[in-house]
Amino acid sequence: MKKTVSTLAVALSMVAAPCVVWAQSLIDGTITKVDTSAGKITIKHGPIKKFDMEDAMTMVFRAQDPAMLQAVKPGDKIKFDAENVNGQFVVTKIEKGK
Repeated sequence: MKKTVSTLAVALSMVAAPCVVWAQSLIDGTITKVDTSAGKITIKHGPIKKFDMEDAMTMVFRAQDPAMLQAVKPGDKIKFDAENVNGQFVVTKIEKGK
């Protein structure tokens, strides 16, 4: 019985481990421009480790959901997440900072 329990624990840890790899904290940023007609947002942000960006910079992102652009304005401090979709950086989540 003890061997079965430890085998099960190892198997479960192997299934759960990839979830930890994908988890990344949100990226700090400041909105510098919102272009609702183009569906784009310009964000001054810190490093983005998952894209191997080690320096702070300002970038234009496409908004995954155009409604995101209605919730922010230039000067807002935010936390956000983004993905690289077919070579374009897309904001997938935005939270207003405090």
